[in-house]
Amino acid sequence: MSHIIWFCVSSLLSITPVFSDENIDTSLLKIFPSVSIVGVQQVTYLKDPNSPEYAFNASEAREVCQSLGLIIASKAQVETALKRGLETCRFGWIDEHFVVIPRIQALANCGQNRKGLVPWRAGLHQKFDVFCFNESDAAAQLKDTESNSSLSSSYYSEHTESPTRATDSTLTTHTSSYSTPKITEDLAELAHFVDSARSPAGGKAVLISCTCAVLLIAVIIVAYLKLRRSRSRSTDVQQEQQQKEYIQTEEWTCVKNIKETREDDQEDERTEDGDDTQ
Repeated sequence: MSHIIWFCVSSLLSITPVFSDENIDTSLLKIFPSVSIVGVQQVTYLKDPNSPEYAFNASEAREVCQSLGLIIASKAQVETALKRGLETCRFGWIDEHFVVIPRIQALANCGQNRKGLVPWRAGLHQKFDVFCFNESDAAAQLKDTESNSSLSSSYYSEHTESPTRATDSTLTTHTSSYSTPKITEDLAELAHFVDSARSPAGGKAVLISCTCAVLLIAVIIVAYLKLRRSRSRSTDVQQEQQQKEYIQTEEWTCVKNIKETREDDQEDERTEDGDDTQ
């Protein structure tokens, strides 16, 4: 099915009127930005210097790029340029036969108030700008990026290794007074670099540690209060039990004394009766 669709698109492009090299006046073309972003630039037709207009259908867009010695850009290439800062407010054709507009910030009058690579599948006969791709520019910029990345890595490596070498040298031999400030500067630069690289993570770690500490303290306080209440209740229960036992003991002692008193009185009475009988 995909082969049939591609064949139909190719056939339609083959019969669609296109610009010929003789009909394209490159002086009426505006290229944005003037220096490509990873090889990608947007080409607009200028009816006059202050009046840009959409002028290329799908097939004419390819011819325009070819007239400039370029090729039409693909979706992936425009997405890469968007990530590197390319942003426009005009739709342009790409190699996949639909138009896109790269947006970094959302605006109501640009790209339907959306961000990212905003697509629009329009008819192949409709007129828009075109995104062209300069392969040599892209290769050169990517090479420069890799070189800068390599330089940054070597700089970081030198500044992380030099204090160690300087310290080892100090331990084995007495360095001169001139080398001491240099070591101090290297260590200070390294500390600043590490702090700047780790500051967000360090801030998060401190925040998490403080939160955990506060929660732990709160748990300890709650546990202490519960334990204290439990002990207080246990003490009250023990005191109440002891008081009940004391009252019961007093009652039992009182009853016993009364009983003994009665027995003594009865014994005395029997004794007195015996004496009277004699």
